[in-house]
Amino acid sequence: MRKELRFGFGLMAIIITATAILMPAPSEWTSGHLGLLMLALVVVAIMLGFPTAFTLMGMGVLFSWLAYRMQNPDIATQQTLDLMVQRAFSVMTNDVLISIPLFVFMGYLVERANLIEKLFKSLHLALARLPGSLAVATLVTCAIFATATGIVGAVVTLMGLLALPAMLRAGYDVRLSAGVITAGGCLGILIPPSVMLIVYGATAGVSVVKLYAGAFFPGLMLAALYMAYVILMAKLRPEMAPPLPDSERHVELPPSTAGVAKQYGQRALPALLAALKGPRNAGVATGTIMRQLLVTLLPLIAVAVALVAIHGNFTRADAVADVLPDSLQSFDSDYSGGDLAEPPADAGGLQEPPADDGGLREPPAAASLAEPPSTGGDLAEPPGAEPSVAARAAPSLAEPSAAGAAPAEVAEAKSAPRGFWIAVAVCAVLMIAYYAMLSFERLEIFKMLLSSFFPLALLILAVLGTIVFGLATPTEAAAIGAFGGALLAAAYGQLNFGVVKESVFLTAKTSAMVCWLFVGSAIFSAAFALLGGQELVEKFVLSLDLTPIQFMILSQFIIFILGWPLEWTEIIVIFMPIFIPLLAHFDIDPLFFGLLVAINLQTAFLSPPVAMSAFYLKGVAPPHVTLNQIFAGMLPFMGIQVIALILLYLFPGIGLWLPNYLYN
Repeated sequence: MRKELRFGFGLMAIIITATAILMPAPSEWTSGHLGLLMLALVVVAIMLGFPTAFTLMGMGVLFSWLAYRMQNPDIATQQTLDLMVQRAFSVMTNDVLISIPLFVFMGYLVERANLIEKLFKSLHLALARLPGSLAVATLVTCAIFATATGIVGAVVTLMGLLALPAMLRAGYDVRLSAGVITAGGCLGILIPPSVMLIVYGATAGVSVVKLYAGAFFPGLMLAALYMAYVILMAKLRPEMAPPLPDSERHVELPPSTAGVAKQYGQRALPALLAALKGPRNAGVATGTIMRQLLVTLLPLIAVAVALVAIHGNFTRADAVADVLPDSLQSFDSDYSGGDLAEPPADAGGLQEPPADDGGLREPPAAASLAEPPSTGGDLAEPPGAEPSVAARAAPSLAEPSAAGAAPAEVAEAKSAPRGFWIAVAVCAVLMIAYYAMLSFERLEIFKMLLSSFFPLALLILAVLGTIVFGLATPTEAAAIGAFGGALLAAAYGQLNFGVVKESVFLTAKTSAMVCWLFVGSAIFSAAFALLGGQELVEKFVLSLDLTPIQFMILSQFIIFILGWPLEWTEIIVIFMPIFIPLLAHFDIDPLFFGLLVAINLQTAFLSPPVAMSAFYLKGVAPPHVTLNQIFAGMLPFMGIQVIALILLYLFPGIGLWLPNYLYN
C-alpha cells in the first residue's frame, strides 16, 4: 500500500477510534452527541473521497430529520424539507457571493492572456543580481499572478511548466525549486482579491472590505519572508541556488537603440538627449528617439505627479465654516426652552384673517372653551415664568441682511509638513541614482516590465483600490476586474470566442462548486445547532477555563492539523461556524481571527496527504522529480507560515492598522 493511502487510512482510524472512546454508551447519547457523531462522519466521508458539498447536505438532511423526529415524528419530514429550502434560499440571497464568479472569470481571462511567460522573463532579468534570482523571480511572479487570478492550480501548473525547467537547468536544488513554486502559488488565497476571504466573510459575517484591507500587509509579509528565506539559503548554500551566468543576464538591444548606445554611450538618458540634438539623430528617426525618451522619463513623471498630488492634499485649505446669521437660529438655542410662537403681524408672512371678515375667528373668552383661572389651583404658570408664549416673537425667516450676518471664517492655505520635503529630497536622490544606473539593457528590461508587470499591477490596484477606499463594493469591484481581464486578453490578442467560452464554462463550474458548498454548509450548520452540538462544544470549551491566548493557540493548532487531511473550503464551511460563536466569550475580534485563519490555511495546500499544490506540480514536473522531493521542499515554507502566524499574533497592527485607519 502506498504511503499516502496508509497515512489517510491511519488518520481515519484515529478519528473513528477517538470518537468511539470519547462518546458515551449509545443508551446515554443525547442529541448533542449525535451532532458530534455527525461531525466525525462528515470528516471520514470527505477523506474517503465523497464530494464535500453533497456529503454536508446528505449528513445535514439525515441528522436534521433525526433531530426533528425526536421532537415530533409526524411533521419531521416536512420540517426537514422546509429547512433545506430556507437554507438554500438564504445562500441565494447573499449578495456578497455574486463577486465570486466575477473574480473567477477575471482570473481565467488573465490566465489566458499569456502574460505569465513575459512576466517571469522580465522579473528574472530585473532581479538577476540578487542571490537566488530565479527563485525570487518565481516567487514574485507567483505572488502577482496568483493575486490577479486567485486560481492556485493554474498558477502552480503554469509555473511548473515555465519556471521549474529553468531552475533545474540553472542547477537549482529540486526541493527548493518545488517549494518555491508550490508556496508562491498559494499566495493567491491570501493576498486580496481572494475568494477565500469572501467565503470566510460570508460564513463568519465579517465585512469583506475590511478583510481585504486587513489581509494586504500580512500577504506581503508572507511573500517577503519567502524571499528572505530563498536569499538566505542562496547565500549560505550557493550550490542550492547558484548565480546566473552572464549569458543568462544579457539582453539583446534592438538595432535603433544599439546604434545610439554605440555612438553616445550606455547610459540611456544622456545618450538619448545627445542623440536627439545630434546630427541626423544618430541615424535614427526622431519619433523613435522621442518614444524611447518618453519611456525613459516615465518613472520621473510618475514620481512627480504623485508628489504634486500629495502636496496638494497637504496644502489644501480647510472647508470654510459657515456661521448662521442672527435671524436664523438653530433649534437647540431659541426653541429649546418653549413652544413655537406665532410670528408677529408685521413679519410679512401668513397672518390671521381680520375679525370682521366673516370668516373663521377665535371663540370669545366667555365661551365654553376658556383658559382656566389662575386661582383655580389646577394648572398654573410657574412663578417667574413669562406671562405668555405669544409675547415672545419668533425670529422671522427673512433673508439675512448684510449687517446682521456674522463674518465667515477665512480659509488659510496650509504649508506642507517637513516630512514631505524630506520625502521629496529622498525621491530626488533615488531618481538621480536610478538614471545614473539606467543603461540601455536595463531600459529594455523596464520596457518588458511595462508590457507584463504593470498591466497586472494596474488591474490589481484598480480592483483593490475601489474596494479599500470605498469607491465600490466587492461585487462592483469584481465586475471592474472582470472587464479589466477582458481588456487585457484583448490587448494581447487572446480574446476570442474559444477563450471566452472556456473561461465561462470553468467559471460556472467553480462557482457552482462554491455555491453548493455554501448550501451544504448551511444545512450542516443548522443540523449541528439543532442537535445541540454547538452548545455542547461551547460548554466543553468554556469548562476548560482557557485564557484568550490559550484559546487562540488551541484553535489555530486545530486548524493547522485540519489542514493536513482537509482543504481550506471544507475547513471554513464546516469548522468556522463552530469557532465563530466562541470568539465573543474570549473577546476576540472576528476580523483578526479571520486574518490568522487565512495565513494558517496556507498549509492546507502544502500539507500531505491532501497537498493539492504538490499534485498540481507533479502533474507537469519532469519524471525524475518525485512526490517525496516536492513534499520535502514544501516543509520549510510551512515553517515560514507558522512564523508569519506568530508575527501577526504578536504584532496585530500588521493586519489591523489599515482597516482601522481607513474605516474607524
